[in-house]
Amino acid sequence: MTVLINAYGTVRQPTDIDFGCEELGHRDLNDPQLREHLGQFIGFIMDRGQREMTASLYAVMRHIERVRHHYSFRVEESALDAVAQWAWHNNAILFLPDSSVRDPSGNVLVDPQSGEPDDDAQIPFPADARQRKAQTELLLRNRLIDTPESLPPVVAEVEVTLREADDVAWRAMSLFIVAVRAESLATGQPIGVDNLREKAPLAFQSLSPVETQFLATDPPDQQSIINAAWRYEALFVLQWALGLHDELPFADAICDVPKVAETMLPRLNAEFVAAASLRPTAEILDALDFNQRLLWAARDAQLNERTAPASIDGGVISERQHALNWLVRFENADWDDVDVPS
Repeated sequence: MTVLINAYGTVRQPTDIDFGCEELGHRDLNDPQLREHLGQFIGFIMDRGQREMTASLYAVMRHIERVRHHYSFRVEESALDAVAQWAWHNNAILFLPDSSVRDPSGNVLVDPQSGEPDDDAQIPFPADARQRKAQTELLLRNRLIDTPESLPPVVAEVEVTLREADDVAWRAMSLFIVAVRAESLATGQPIGVDNLREKAPLAFQSLSPVETQFLATDPPDQQSIINAAWRYEALFVLQWALGLHDELPFADAICDVPKVAETMLPRLNAEFVAAASLRPTAEILDALDFNQRLLWAARDAQLNERTAPASIDGGVISERQHALNWLVRFENADWDDVDVPS
């Protein structure tokens, strides 16, 4: 007897199907209909919004959001072990005719009736992502910061496509202009937008819609000024990603704003963009995983009205997460739309 299987893999460069089957289709993100299909798939596992979000459903949802390849094939039941090996290698979950979502070994991740997983079901994650999670948890425990085991790993090297280095450089220039304007307003010594444009015309070419509106409003409201001034923290992360700082200090204090500004001032030009390069992907993902778990710890402390562990600063962590999520194309969102869930 044959089984119809739809497989959803997250790795950029999957291995070809290496077992006997009737291949019915394969598409990747170059097919615009795949994103729409994946959105519908998320709606299906959540029963069109009727199911309460659980840790297991959240993990499946995040997997679907990272899917890069969708396969459809019919295979003999005798070949299911080979399917499992292929699916583990390609970090794929499976959808079967009984409307269940399964892990590569066939254990139920989302029961079509209850939405619950089997006890033995495992969300697939690439090896480097699991190792990174374990290393982060060890580092945090050494600082007496506990995070739940259920928090999943972040995106893996074999899954991620970082922003292009020149795009990061453009974004850094725009963030700098916005933060400088906000700082000047907050200190009662406003620097005019025309003055900023004269000194750094290129930085205005890559402003986001929210940033454009902020600079066009004179004066902006107090909350907008505060939000924009916090962007120094996001800028610091992008500078680090571009190799302009050796390390990201532990997030228990705001960044050295004068140093961030000093780093940016001679780089508001086309040469900076042309020469931009990113530090190794693994280092960026290490920072992402570490900061993601710090974000959970900071928000958990706030929610439960406790002092944040290890004196971590939730504002710093949130801004860092915004920048890091943008760098790894989290949810494929533009800068203004980047989400920072914990």
